Amino acid sequence: MSRVDVKSDEADRGRAARMRAWIKGLGPYQSLLLLIVPVCLVEPMKLAAVAVAGDGHWITGTGMIVAAYAASLFLIERLFLIVKPKLLTLPWFASAWARFVALRATVMRSIGRERERPMEQSHERLL
Repeated sequence: MSRVDVKSDEADRGRAARMRAWIKGLGPYQSLLLLIVPVCLVEPMKLAAVAVAGDGHWITGTGMIVAAYAASLFLIERLFLIVKPKLLTLPWFASAWARFVALRATVMRSIGRERERPMEQSHERLL
């Protein structure tokens, strides 16, 4: 790696750290707005991709879907991790998040039980 590459990497990290600090400095409603804007751009793109694929443009539609999910995963998910502590200061959001986490845990336990049953039945057959 050359000195130029090292300096550009350090500059990128510095920019990212400044951006993260700026985002963390936002209030809860500003954080919510910052999160909603990319969601409002990415989610309709997924529907448009399905429409494009439905018109027979499979490669273009698939590319759009991959890009939309990548943006959702890499941008929105990381942004949510940064703003989540601020969002949890909003009572209505904290309540909705607690319900979501409880529902997710219930579903995961249910899925775990469903996965265990076929294994138990196959072991009983062997005995």
